[in-house]
Amino acid sequence: MVSKSQIKLITSLAQKKYRYKNGLFVAEGFKTINELIYSKFKLNRLFTLKEDFGIEADKIQNIDERELKKISFLKTPQAALALFEIPEEVNVQDENLILALDGIRDPGNLGTIIRLCDWFGIKNLVCSRDSVDCYNPKVVQATMGSLARVNISYCDLKTFLENSELPVYGAFMEGENIYKSKTEEKAILVMGNEANGISAEIEGMIGKRVSIPRFGEVQETESLNVATATAILFSEFKRNDFAG
Repeated sequence: MVSKSQIKLITSLAQKKYRYKNGLFVAEGFKTINELIYSKFKLNRLFTLKEDFGIEADKIQNIDERELKKISFLKTPQAALALFEIPEEVNVQDENLILALDGIRDPGNLGTIIRLCDWFGIKNLVCSRDSVDCYNPKVVQATMGSLARVNISYCDLKTFLENSELPVYGAFMEGENIYKSKTEEKAILVMGNEANGISAEIEGMIGKRVSIPRFGEVQETESLNVATATAILFSEFKRNDFAG
């Protein structure tokens, strides 16, 4: 049975300040939980209807559907909810392509971008401090377990870029056509806020501006979703790597 104190703790983790106060975040669903269990993340507690995760029994708490609905952040709970400890951040290594996010606010976008990093083998993701927290329940859910394989850090983005010796690329509506650009294997790619793009402060740190051309005849679409744009740019960076 889930106690009142457990319900209070879990529901409080919807807010960033309580996640970091308690050092915990929530993951839901068999796939996401299973991937996190066998990764760098340390399991605190698992609440489950019947799923066998093959872990020590003292960390498992069997519950019923009514109890799961009380603690789940999903409209349709997925049979299990787990609490994991938030790990200490790992220093970013200047190796291969690094993605930097400047003020990304939408949890779904960040979750998708983390999955894209995992898919394209981008090991390091650097976020400005005003970006959405990667341990937000909606972000964790959207990563589908990829959170386990991407090193994510939050910092003063301007200072990070100033201290790096890597070339810095930035995505803009107006810039060099990415399909005609020669990119470098070891570099930093900056993606900006969903509504305002890359901030003026960070824009001054960009060494090369790149853009994704529009091919539609009318060309009235204002911009691409930031996660979609990230996928296209990742693909071009990786294609250029193979082209040598």
